[in-house]
Amino acid sequence: MARDKFHEEVRTALQGEGWAITDDPLYLKVGRIPVHIDLGAEKLIGAEKEGQKIAVEVKTFGIASFITALHEAVGKYLIYREALKLVDSSRVLFLAMPADIYDAFGDEPLVKAVFTKHEFKIILYEPDTEKIKSWIK
Repeated sequence: MARDKFHEEVRTALQGEGWAITDDPLYLKVGRIPVHIDLGAEKLIGAEKEGQKIAVEVKTFGIASFITALHEAVGKYLIYREALKLVDSSRVLFLAMPADIYDAFGDEPLVKAVFTKHEFKIILYEPDTEKIKSWIK
């Protein structure tokens, strides 16, 4: 399975924030359909609290057409979120995208409408520093 260009950078950024990578990739089987999400991670919040579990789909938006990249990212996100609801509802899905791409396009009316309507959870990452800039929930 081909990985996005910044897969390792996002993995490193998550680990830097205390996340343990549990699956790389996260394999799910929904009926007869296999689903492969880029990363599965878990973070222990505290001794008396349960652990948080997430699944992360990494996108670089590195192709010439932003709308084509957005179309692919939205489609994967929606399908993967439904797959998680069916077979691993303990995980919350996040779309990881470069912070500079979000800074350039995140305020566009179409992007805002899609992300808001479908209640996207987003991780903005800095590929050069392998750091997470912010979490949008």
